Amino acid sequence: MPSTPDLPASMKALIVEAPGQPLQLKTLPVPSATPGSCVVKVLAAEAGHDMPHVIDGTAGFPFPPNFVPGPHAIGRVVATGPDATTLKVGQLVMVEAFIRPRDDPNDVQILWGLTAGFDPAGLKFMGDNWSLGGLAEYTRAPLENCYPLDEKRLCGPPAEGGLGYSVEDLLHLPTQLVALGGLRALDLKPGERVIVAPSTGVFSGAAVQVAVALGAQVVATGRSRATLEALQRQFPPGRVQVVPITGDVAADTAALKQWGPVDAYLDLTPPTAAGATHPRSCFAALRKYGRACMMGVLRDDLAVSHLLLTFNSLTVRGQFMYERADAWLLIKMVEAGVLRLGKEGGNEVVGRFKFEQADEAFALAQKNAKMGKIVAFVP
Repeated sequence: MPSTPDLPASMKALIVEAPGQPLQLKTLPVPSATPGSCVVKVLAAEAGHDMPHVIDGTAGFPFPPNFVPGPHAIGRVVATGPDATTLKVGQLVMVEAFIRPRDDPNDVQILWGLTAGFDPAGLKFMGDNWSLGGLAEYTRAPLENCYPLDEKRLCGPPAEGGLGYSVEDLLHLPTQLVALGGLRALDLKPGERVIVAPSTGVFSGAAVQVAVALGAQVVATGRSRATLEALQRQFPPGRVQVVPITGDVAADTAALKQWGPVDAYLDLTPPTAAGATHPRSCFAALRKYGRACMMGVLRDDLAVSHLLLTFNSLTVRGQFMYERADAWLLIKMVEAGVLRLGKEGGNEVVGRFKFEQADEAFALAQKNAKMGKIVAFVP
């Protein structure tokens, strides 16, 4: 049954009229729930460190006119469409960004609040339906992209069986979900050894957290030994080993293998790492029948020996985002306390801002573009 409680007629939202145009705070109509959707009152939305580059067009991510950005949001359901079966008004939900049309889920894929992708059909799909992202007081999202959260367990006081998280702490969930998508694509099992390369960025650091929670042994790589050792100290002894990458492929390969056979390799190389040598070392470190999953966005061609792939029987796959089952699993892990958020999990909300303070929020986010750091808008 549809639920359409009384809602205000208007709301504040941050909107960009076209790529290259400035982000503006405007008053917009509050959306209504349509079939296949629900309306969510946004309680917290991430000020992503890369969003200014999306808005000014330098990131190269297409989006439709009159676009409200914001791909990561936590909110409360305030209205549902007529086909909602489980979502209820009042529920706390994670709104996740990976939207696929129900009649064409393989060819058209968009990231709500971020980009329409590189297919003209995606641009039309987003523009006609889902151009309102999370940087608004209210937003509309597909029913299947709104995941109910156990508010009492997650945000309740520890004395009453809760985990004591703030709503802003829950903004770490979407980043960890991307990481879990790659680790699940690898079919990572408890006790296996996985290289995460690199390991100290926003998504790659989350991958280390999630891999440890899954019971894996992690080999973390990066350029800074001090940063890697700080990461290592967040986990029980022996769960995370660190290898500073030197650029000497043979030496780095030997270092990656020093703790024993490597079962899997998750690549999360950023676009700024042109000419990086670590993919060659990571592939060479894999045991026979090892697996690799490429989730990075490096524009370079993949430099790996054809003979190495053949004679070591390596399995290599790409992975964009995640599957719905991964989202449910992540939420179960967090609600069970297996995967920790907040300071205990190595995460921190470093700032909270109103929409009127957008410039300050994004400036702080860019200074904290590293593992576990979140800057939040709280409308």
